[in-house]
This record gives sequence, C-alpha cells and structure tokens, in this order.
Amino acid sequence: MMYYYTFNIGDYASHTKGLTLLEDLAYRRLLDEYYLAERPLNGCSTTVARMIGMRGHEAEVEYILHSFFTQNEQGGWVNDRADREIQHFKSKSEKAAQAGKASAARRLNERSTGVERTLNERQLTNNQEPITNKQDIKDKQQAVRATPSVIHKPDDVDEQVWKDWLQHRKLKKAVVTETVLKTIEREALKASMTLQDALETMCSRGWTGFKSDWMINGNAQSIKKQKNVGAFDEFLGEQNVIEFNNQTGEWK
Repeated sequence: MMYYYTFNIGDYASHTKGLTLLEDLAYRRLLDEYYLAERPLNGCSTTVARMIGMRGHEAEVEYILHSFFTQNEQGGWVNDRADREIQHFKSKSEKAAQAGKASAARRLNERSTGVERTLNERQLTNNQEPITNKQDIKDKQQAVRATPSVIHKPDDVDEQVWKDWLQHRKLKKAVVTETVLKTIEREALKASMTLQDALETMCSRGWTGFKSDWMINGNAQSIKKQKNVGAFDEFLGEQNVIEFNNQTGEWK
C-alpha cells in the first residue's frame, strides 16, 4: 500500500490551471484514493464522490473522471501515470525485500559458520592431552614470555648502536617492543635528541629507561658546574697577572 507518491508541482499546475477550486480538490482526492488503494476506482461518479467525501459535488467529480481518467472494460476508472508510479513502487519494494532476505540469510549463515567453528575448536581442545603437571604449565608460560617479538631496526639508528642497545636490554632482562621504542623516541624529542642519541646514552649510563627530565636536569647541572669552573679559572688567571711579573720574573 502506497502512503506517499511523487508529486511534480509544475507538471500538475500546467495540467490543472483551468480547474475550479472544487474540481482541483476532487482531482487531488481522487489521486490520493487511487494511490492508497493501488487499483482502479470502481463505480459511477456518485459512488466515487461519496468515496472521496465529496457528496453533493458529483458533477465536479464526474468532470475530473472523464478528463484525467479512462474507464476500462470492467467499468473501473484508471490513470496511466498513477499506474506507472504504482508499478515502480512495487518493483522497488520487491527488490528491497529480496535484498533484505539475502542479507538475513547471509547473517544467518555467518552465525552458523561461527558456531560450527567454535564447536570444532572446542572439540580440538577437548581432544588434546590435558596438562596436569604444574611445572609443564610454568615452563610454557616462561617460554611465551621469553619469546621476543620481531622488532626491526629504525632507519635513523646505526647498526652498531642498535646491536649495543639490544645487548644492553638483554643484560638488563628488559623487553624490546615497539611501545618501548616509541616511548624512548618521544622522550628524546622532548630533550631535543635523536633516537640514536637516546639509545647511546642509555648504553653508556646503564639506563633501562629514558626520561627527558633526566637529560634536561643533567645538562643544567653540567652547565652550572662548567660556569663555576670557568669562574674559578678566571679568578686564578687574574691572580697570576697581579702576583707575577713576566718581564722581571719576580713576584710582586
């Protein structure tokens, strides 16, 4: 059943500009009834007028029927354009229904396949020899933890630095993962360092981790120390100029 249909305002206006208000009302109501019922309008003009709520205006209804509808062999009033719209609507609805059925069948098949796969996996699990030895379980867990993931050397890190860092991590019994590398690289950027610089620093200082704060604080202390040493050297230099005369070779 059609609850809406395409309405072309321009086309409708061009074909109905000569109708009176009641005739226009009759035409609109006849179209609504036609689309809603999806079948020809049966009966004489008086019956049709009662059907669309225009009792007492049979003349206007009859004029519209003869002007915009044709009567078939069964005596029903048909509208060719409305029939085409109804046929298009039914075809579209049928395709949508078929697509919905196909989608439902596909989902059902996927669920069935998933259930079957789960049952097969459970069957394989049940057929395996049960592990009753706690030591066997512990050995398997240790083997899983000891299996390293394959981490490729970054392009901006030298081969020797990379090998040294891997050996350093191995001695420290620390894991090597993408997350670890990304964390180190992020902290290195904060300290205005490259990833290679950070790895070299970790190897030379025996660090397992790397924090930008360590480098920033360390550099600040180093600069302060250098300033103090420089000031002391300058003081000693001034003292030498004041206390010793190079020309005479004598102390003043």
